Amino acid sequence: MAERQYVKISVEERVAIITIDHPPANAFNGPTVADLDSAFDEVTANPDVKVIIITGAGQFAFVAGADVNEIKSQIDLARAGQPVKTDLIEKGQQLFAKIERSKKPVIAAINAVCLGGGNELAMSCHIRIASDTARFGQPEVGLGVLPGWGGNLRLPRIVGRGKATELILTGDMIPAQEAARLNLVNKVVPAGQVVKTAMDLAKKLVGKSALSMAAILETIEYGLNASLEDGYKKELEKFSYLCSTEDGNEGVSAFLQKRQAKFTDK
Repeated sequence: MAERQYVKISVEERVAIITIDHPPANAFNGPTVADLDSAFDEVTANPDVKVIIITGAGQFAFVAGADVNEIKSQIDLARAGQPVKTDLIEKGQQLFAKIERSKKPVIAAINAVCLGGGNELAMSCHIRIASDTARFGQPEVGLGVLPGWGGNLRLPRIVGRGKATELILTGDMIPAQEAARLNLVNKVVPAGQVVKTAMDLAKKLVGKSALSMAAILETIEYGLNASLEDGYKKELEKFSYLCSTEDGNEGVSAFLQKRQAKFTDK
């Protein structure tokens, strides 16, 4: 595994845990985004990894947003009549799109404060589990800017246009329980249990067919941006493909024989 300053990786029972560790608030700056991008590529390419968990180190934050000093540097450039450097924004957008389109399930284990870029990261994950002490928000409006890593796009898709507009325009934070009510998170668990809960779920997914899970994730992602008719075509394509796989045969045979399926991801 490569050495990274702000992101750590551990692999256990075919589950990779990516931990963002940039004290004190796990804020995103250029090196942290680069480390996360590199780490995600590493675990995605690892054939021994079937499920990925992303979490934050410490008790204060999952990710408390972008490094405001980096935003200020772009403001200074603009005020001096210089072009704003959009590299970090573009890299964050590309990284979160990569996570969202991952063929391996990605679970966000949200251990604490989840703001700005942290919330945008969480929304790019397929499943979100939150500590009951977590807080969520897109506070960029208070800085005179706007979410730049997909917050304006994903939040309305998840919680609805009206509520998303309110949250983005006000910059208000909401507690984990409210986030669950809005379907922003799947489950709320006691503080200190979020990674364990994510790991329990990940181990359940490890027992499923990697081919089936990848096809499901791809079809869901495709369907969110396609017509219903095109979505049906994608389902048919993926269903036909899975019927031709060893895992498809194994799963159906195991059901008919009343035994536990043993998938080989082939």
